[in-house]
Amino acid sequence: MCLKVWFTNLFNTFAVFHSVNQCIMSHKKKAMIPLFCDAEVCWFRGGLKTAGLLIITNYMHTPLVVGLYPYAATHPDDLGFKKGEKMVVLGEQGDWWKARSVATQKEGFIPSNYVAQVDTMETEDWFFKDITRKDAERQLLAPANKPGSYLIRESETSKGNYSLSIRDADSAGMDSVKHYKIRKLDNGGFYISPKISFPDISSMIKHYHSKHTDGLCRKLESPCVKPKAQRPWDKDAWEISKDSIKMVKKLGAGQFGEVWMAYYNNTTKVAVKTLKPGTMTVEAFLDEANVMKTLHHDRLVRLYAVITKTQPIYIITEFMANGSLLDFLKSEDGCNLQLPKLIDFSAQIAEGMAYIEKKNYIHRDLRAANVLVSESLLCKIADFGLARAIEDDEYSAREGTKFPIKWTAPEAINYGSFTIKSDMWSFGVLIYEIITYGKIPYPGMTKGEVMSSVQRGYRMPQPDNCPTELYDIMLSCWKHKPEDRPTFDYVQSVLDDFYTSTETQYQQQ
Repeated sequence: MCLKVWFTNLFNTFAVFHSVNQCIMSHKKKAMIPLFCDAEVCWFRGGLKTAGLLIITNYMHTPLVVGLYPYAATHPDDLGFKKGEKMVVLGEQGDWWKARSVATQKEGFIPSNYVAQVDTMETEDWFFKDITRKDAERQLLAPANKPGSYLIRESETSKGNYSLSIRDADSAGMDSVKHYKIRKLDNGGFYISPKISFPDISSMIKHYHSKHTDGLCRKLESPCVKPKAQRPWDKDAWEISKDSIKMVKKLGAGQFGEVWMAYYNNTTKVAVKTLKPGTMTVEAFLDEANVMKTLHHDRLVRLYAVITKTQPIYIITEFMANGSLLDFLKSEDGCNLQLPKLIDFSAQIAEGMAYIEKKNYIHRDLRAANVLVSESLLCKIADFGLARAIEDDEYSAREGTKFPIKWTAPEAINYGSFTIKSDMWSFGVLIYEIITYGKIPYPGMTKGEVMSSVQRGYRMPQPDNCPTELYDIMLSCWKHKPEDRPTFDYVQSVLDDFYTSTETQYQQQ
């Protein structure tokens, strides 16, 4: 009798495995992860079980995540949660995941960048995933951080390894960032200095938080302040209703419209650019906007949605707290920036333009007024491609009161030849704006004088506080022949390493 029961259970086991496998394979086609199958099988971390039978398997488990930030549901099919709340992921669909709360058993969609898998370093305040060494320095040198701020990041050069980055300051008060490789022991431990090792990185952080530096430049004080994750844009929300936008504060106005800080559905802070009627046709705008929305990079302002059914046209983008780079450079905070930060601004913009270059796209109106600055002093390029859609006789390839002559390459002015190389000319002028804290290029010269002088070979002289090496980059941007100008990829590499090329990237222990 016992043998019969044993064989019955064994048969049921194979039946369950077959049913589970069929369920998994069918869900794989939909790129969804199932919580329950048609079989009477219950999933849990590390295995599955049926009535009276436990089957341990690592074939698949349902991801369990934890909230990194609180999230308030904005739609009936959303799932709101608190920081630290655990959820089971039912399916992954781009930026939005279907999930079930462990505590409330409610189901709904959650923003994937608001959560992390439990029992991983991603849940730690000090861990920064997918961040480069250069961006780690930018984050640590942001105004919200102080000497002793730190972060752990994945190594760029050694996959599977980690680095510790610390903000330091010398006796003169000059801030810098020091980097330390975290090395692995054969037994699975970690160390920075051979003098002491740790079973895990959390233990290492706790040790260096104490009075012990053990070879580090200083004691660890507090994790680097993380910018709050931006809520992903609503699924399929491209052409939206004007009723969903609440205008809050007018930020500025230009020749083609106004810029406002606003809220979408009363929850998401956005920037809204309104275009004066007649600025461009809806068809021309949508042609450009449909391309612009496909461009995604950390150095480009994200285009979220549009409103084109009524006039004026609304362009909905991510909100940048410090406004345009031009205005910021002229502000009290901007005027106090040191030369390394000004060069870093140039490097960030070159990075964004290198992406546009790689995508075979053109900006056409690159200048400080069309670059925005975040709260943590990160630059993002805005209004890429819009110049082509503008219907204005004076915003064309000839002199006029509105056309940005002082930023435009000679071949674009004379022949309407806009290319990535004419963008490079504009970038050289943008560097001038940055290094002079927002001064107007070609000071004291009219647009007509600029056009004729540039044609004769005149180039702006080296600004007072501009290093010769930086001025050489500006002159290379202003080569008469477009093909003689450098690529953005090359210029980015030079600017990124402007101060670090002669320094040791990692501290020796």
